[in-house]
Amino acid sequence: MEGMAELASILILSVFAQWLAWKIKIPAILPLIIIGLALGPASTLFSPDGGKLLDGDAIFSGDLLFAFVSISVGVILFEGGLTLKLREIRDQARVVRNLLIIGPIITLFGGGFAAHYLLGLDYRLAFLFGALIIVSGPTVVIPILRNVRPNMRINNVLKWEGILIDPLGALIAVLVYEFIQTSDLGNSNTVEVFKEFFITVSSGMFVGALAAFFLRWLLEKNRLPAYLRNVMALGMVIMAFTFAEFIAHEAGLMSTTFMGIILANVRVQNLKKILSFKEDVSIILISVLFILLSSRIDISQIEKLGQASLILFAVVTFGLRPLIVWISTIRSDFNWREILFMSWVGPKGIVAAAVASLFALQLSNNTEASINHEQAELILPLTFMMIVGTVVIQGASSKYIARLLKVVREEPQGFLIAGANENARFLGTYLKNKGIEVLLADTSKNNLKEAQKLGFEVYDGSILSDSVLEDLDLTNIGKLMALTSSADINTLSCNFYKDEFGENHVFRLSSKKELEAGDIGFPLNVLFAATVDYLNLAQSIRQADYVKEASCESRQDYKNLVKEMDGRLIPLFLIHQNGGLKVIDRNIPDFNSGDQLAFIKRCNSQ
Repeated sequence: MEGMAELASILILSVFAQWLAWKIKIPAILPLIIIGLALGPASTLFSPDGGKLLDGDAIFSGDLLFAFVSISVGVILFEGGLTLKLREIRDQARVVRNLLIIGPIITLFGGGFAAHYLLGLDYRLAFLFGALIIVSGPTVVIPILRNVRPNMRINNVLKWEGILIDPLGALIAVLVYEFIQTSDLGNSNTVEVFKEFFITVSSGMFVGALAAFFLRWLLEKNRLPAYLRNVMALGMVIMAFTFAEFIAHEAGLMSTTFMGIILANVRVQNLKKILSFKEDVSIILISVLFILLSSRIDISQIEKLGQASLILFAVVTFGLRPLIVWISTIRSDFNWREILFMSWVGPKGIVAAAVASLFALQLSNNTEASINHEQAELILPLTFMMIVGTVVIQGASSKYIARLLKVVREEPQGFLIAGANENARFLGTYLKNKGIEVLLADTSKNNLKEAQKLGFEVYDGSILSDSVLEDLDLTNIGKLMALTSSADINTLSCNFYKDEFGENHVFRLSSKKELEAGDIGFPLNVLFAATVDYLNLAQSIRQADYVKEASCESRQDYKNLVKEMDGRLIPLFLIHQNGGLKVIDRNIPDFNSGDQLAFIKRCNSQ
């Protein structure tokens, strides 16, 4: 019963930590680790029997704990791989490649020598520490990027680096650990170790590719019922991880990452639903893992960290990371502000914690090894210090640094319009004349042909198709207006794109039934003050030569305009003095000095 209570506590606390992180806008890893440390090592200070309130080893014993950790990290990396689209990184591929090659080399040797000279660690343990801090990871990088919203070039580079360096860093850590093991056996064969490395990488990629294309075949051929697709995808990820591990130790992480990348870059039905499911699973796993692993640390290990460990942290964070980014961006088109920001963001994540926990346990249990066991016990708290320190400092300050350096992404102002009909072309023309990017999507060849004549960028296909997000470049698109003649398609479009653009940036026309029902039938995102449906708007547009604009600096000005037009005003957009444009939804917005209202008049037949 005790183990059950502890497991239930972890699940409850992990949800609380995620909510707290969302509330105060910090990476969730920080409250998760703090909870783990508070209920783990810190609780021994006030516990009556001197034991921990929460101990990961009491829930999972030995190998079972690390089997759970390893599979969970594999699922997390698969979900991260699903977000890596090759088209995002074409222009910055060389920089990402450099970060993945130069970064591990500098971190391994720089971190290793620093740990040796500052803390007096044995060279083998020092380089093991250097290998462990190579990894960054999506669990910490992506929440920071989501909160900071740097420009797309920075965002794509840091996202790709964070996801791909996890399995790579884990493999290098395994390499170093193998060197330690073989040196103890007096068989320090470098060729053999690198042969193992090649087998691990290649087998992981092969198994990942095999699993990805098999899952794609199942989905494309409709071999699975809808309710089993997500579960089967999860099962395939775990199977790929396990099978790769049987072929070569630590190949599992490479297989799941590569599986995710392949699925992200080939057309797969229902991928968006699978990705959404994997995000939910990843949040649960990340939350549980951080609390679980941080609770395993002993207070005696933390007490051994002295001033030298803080200097080591400073060397790695403020010395090695900027050096890596500077060398990696030589001859690139990144400016000094972007380089400085990327130098600042290099947090450590769950893979570092998981692999450090695994090696610390194995080294402490290896009585035959010639290493200093007291020094080996420092590896785990040192790694967690790097995780907590980088997340606290970078997570708390990155947004302010980005604003100071002026690398924050501007909110995309472009419009994706569902439909290329006369309503969409009329409103799209007005927006285009205001310098706003417009993309029209339709299945009607005639509508698309007319839109192309007017110079619009168009998408030939259903706006609700599974492949639409892969086919469209939405970099400069931040809003949706659903203007089709089908009320159902308009509603579904808003539901489909609310995760992409945000609930406050998807709008649709009201339906005829909603107009007849009156005010009680209207949700917030209904266009143009809920005054017209598709047919009403089309009739009014046919009578309107152009969109009119009038000064509207207060609600009284708005009422006067409505009165002048005999109550037949259709408000379309609010134009701010600085040139910004706001769509008029069901609620009439507040007006400010210098604002203008774009509108047309309802036709006489209504």
